[in-house]
Amino acid sequence: MAKIKYRVELTADERLSLLELINKGEAPAIHIKHAHILLAVDRSQGEPLMSDTDAAKAYFTTQQTVLNVKRRFVEEGFESSLRRKKREKPSKVKLDGETEARIVALTCTDPPEGHARWTLRLIAEKSVELGYVDSISHVAIRDLLNKTNCSHGWLKNGASPNNQRNT
Repeated sequence: MAKIKYRVELTADERLSLLELINKGEAPAIHIKHAHILLAVDRSQGEPLMSDTDAAKAYFTTQQTVLNVKRRFVEEGFESSLRRKKREKPSKVKLDGETEARIVALTCTDPPEGHARWTLRLIAEKSVELGYVDSISHVAIRDLLNKTNCSHGWLKNGASPNNQRNT
């Protein structure tokens, strides 16, 4: 028999609190789902109602979610197990105006030898190579260029010699 890494044993008060949360139906859906999972895998009265696999199937989630709920219950406590984990990192790379300007200016230069035009991945690689940023994804480059209405080196962005006016 396999050893259980995270053993959920609810107290009577915790079980009652979960049942109230489910029966009221006013909490966010994720809290209700996690409450169902905790009740299903509870071992305080012997064997659980369901295995992790069965609980995942019954509540339309993954086994990893069941494991995460159990882990948070054991390591962080009852309240934490009902909620989603907060992101530790910000979701987007923060660029200052100067760095953004450098990257946009880079798109106006000639592409590297062997390339007809700048691609998002090439811009990202060159930005790191030139030390503008420590790391950046091609998706972040796309978002930056969309925000600035820049078309990274194509003729319509005004960088082409064909678009220059004779003065």
